[in-house]
Amino acid sequence: MVPDEIARSPYVSLTTYRRSGDAVSTPVWAVRDGDDLLVWTKDDTGKVKRIRNSGRVTVTVCDARGRVADGAATAGGTARLLDASGLDRVRKAMTGKYGLRFRFLDVGGALVRLGKRPQVGIAITF
Repeated sequence: MVPDEIARSPYVSLTTYRRSGDAVSTPVWAVRDGDDLLVWTKDDTGKVKRIRNSGRVTVTVCDARGRVADGAATAGGTARLLDASGLDRVRKAMTGKYGLRFRFLDVGGALVRLGKRPQVGIAITF
């Protein structure tokens, strides 16, 4: 179950792990959908590569720049990359939480890339 404070936060710091065990944190938008926390990102990012190697992640409430406040809610989980139908699920959930801001990024980005949408959905289970 997704912790409430994490689900309500506009941004979370998604920490993925290199093969060496080094942590890499990135601020992302995330939305609760059932028992999963969903994230949307480009399919060629480092976090996607690291999730392919190991699904271990840590999620922490943060601000837009990735700054984590003292005592911020944190939870460890397992991430998995979603297929095309899963990405549709992520897009619908993101639109529900972020509204026009998300739609602008999603559709606007596709226009810039001549219709291509090289994104992937990530589902995190705690």
